[in-house]
Amino acid sequence: MSYTEIEYGVQDGIATITLNRPERMNAYTFTMRAEMLDVLDRIDADDDVRAVVVTGAGRAFCAGADLGGGGGTFDKERSHDMFAGDDDVLEDGTPRDGGGTVALRIARCLKPVIGAFNGAAVGVGVTVTLPMDVRLASEKARFGFVFARRGIVTEAASSWFLPRLVGIAQAMEWAATGRVFDAQEALRGGLVSRVYAPGELLPAAYALAREIADNTSAVSVAAIRRLMWSGLSAPSPWDAHVADSRLMAALGGAADANEGVTSFLEKRPAEFTMKVSRDLPPDVPDWPLR
Repeated sequence: MSYTEIEYGVQDGIATITLNRPERMNAYTFTMRAEMLDVLDRIDADDDVRAVVVTGAGRAFCAGADLGGGGGTFDKERSHDMFAGDDDVLEDGTPRDGGGTVALRIARCLKPVIGAFNGAAVGVGVTVTLPMDVRLASEKARFGFVFARRGIVTEAASSWFLPRLVGIAQAMEWAATGRVFDAQEALRGGLVSRVYAPGELLPAAYALAREIADNTSAVSVAAIRRLMWSGLSAPSPWDAHVADSRLMAALGGAADANEGVTSFLEKRPAEFTMKVSRDLPPDVPDWPLR
């Protein structure tokens, strides 16, 4: 698939997805949705990709839904851009929220995903990033859960993700006011992990991705990612213990565990050989379940 609204590249084990509609501040469209779903499938299928960095072209990360369609932008009878299409509906026939399909696909990704907010991230431009594992921001970044100011609701499964990331009080303050806030407030609220000068943002994101790619087992990271995210809704610590135990039993005698311990004892860098596409144990949680 050739891409028109994103750019994609892989270098030294690190994939970069760049939202690429700078003339529209990378506003979200049905085409961008389709391209994101496709590229995430490519990433999971490519054992050479160890980590993913997502950023935006130009001065914005993503300014939210493209409102060029006017007042009918979110009308399911008049606009398909914000939905998943006629062939992707819920059991009652309701078209699925398009941003939610991308958020859930990011949630299922087997590689760690790092969001690098170079500029404004508003509406779906921020909610779709909530399943990313780490979010870093430029000092110039701005954020807004503006849905109540547009007469609609939070989407992209953000009613599940956002309170788990920042707490219900902070989530409701941002969503109920719909105001736009700066990177320092995002940092204080726990939406982003660190804030950088604009020229330092991408180097920091790549340095984090490089640390993962150079030092860890791909299979371990994929399994840990699923354990962590699925554990957010585990009924009890016992359920997490069961999941941990099964994967410790499955991976403890495998090649990467042997190499990890041996390389440590021999004081040399590990050379992990297991592949996500081939060696991921069946007990890795199937999450999100649907």
